[in-house]
Amino acid sequence: MESILVTGGCGMIGSNLVKRLVRDGWEVYVADNLWRGKIENLCGEDGKPVIDLGTHFFEKDLAVYRDAQEVIGKTDYIVHLADVVAGIDYVFQNQGELFRINNLINSNVFDCCRKAGKERIKGLLYAGTVCSFPLTRQNTLDQGPLREDELFPAFPESAYGWSKLMGQLEIGYLEKETGIPCCTLMFHNVYGTPTDFGERSQVIPALIRKAVNYPDEPFHVWGSGEQGRAFIHVDDIVEALVLALEKGWGHGYIQIGPPRCTPIREVAEKIIRISGKKIVPFYDTSKPEGDKARCADYSKAREILGWEPKVSLEEGLQESYQWIEGQIRG
Repeated sequence: MESILVTGGCGMIGSNLVKRLVRDGWEVYVADNLWRGKIENLCGEDGKPVIDLGTHFFEKDLAVYRDAQEVIGKTDYIVHLADVVAGIDYVFQNQGELFRINNLINSNVFDCCRKAGKERIKGLLYAGTVCSFPLTRQNTLDQGPLREDELFPAFPESAYGWSKLMGQLEIGYLEKETGIPCCTLMFHNVYGTPTDFGERSQVIPALIRKAVNYPDEPFHVWGSGEQGRAFIHVDDIVEALVLALEKGWGHGYIQIGPPRCTPIREVAEKIIRISGKKIVPFYDTSKPEGDKARCADYSKAREILGWEPKVSLEEGLQESYQWIEGQIRG
């Protein structure tokens, strides 16, 4: 049995990945500071944790070097998901701190990997983001699908995109220096469950929360609603991560997302239909809406990993709505 550490393993992506890896026979360890993730996310349908929380879970803040030292280098593989990210309001209100913390997390993890060496670490998989692509490729509504070779010259819109890009550069240097096999998957807009649907949440869970609470909470959509994203369900992300552990080493950056850019207005309308309520959305153009549009040319993921997106947006939104409604209604 090979061992693997999932950083940020109590979050939406991490907890789903942990459950999949356990089912696949891995010995799984988790490190998380529980800023957004929750311990209960590691529980299966029977309510019991899928890993031994006493020996295989570490509540650690990887922005603290000593914490990183205590968990990195103890397992054969690492999937590094941990970072600071939230909804667009949080990202743009806290850019300096977010940039600082994400760079600390990444540098601490990578330096500990460097010291452990390839004799100990068989592979390091890093979660990047398409927010690292240049703003010039995302600032109009008619942009074509993004390609990995367009990442440079670099010009991300946000500090979050810059911080994740710094991580991509650093893991590249690490791979060349140490020979540790590395892989970076660049995620588009991930949604699914379990998810944070509070004030720091991202667009889909935030809109679902508003629809569930309506009319007690107004259904306000940030921006014009014309801005679009390539939404990808967490199950498809987990499949990409599992495939990358098998086939992704040494191929640089691989983009994970669908080829269609879905306008936020369309997402809002779908959520309203699922709710069954007579909701008239208000588009608040005084609020930030971020990049105008982006979607994926995922041909590299298809060719190298054999990956295709499978979960439809309609199916994913229905599942997310039911889960969030259950959490709110109790």
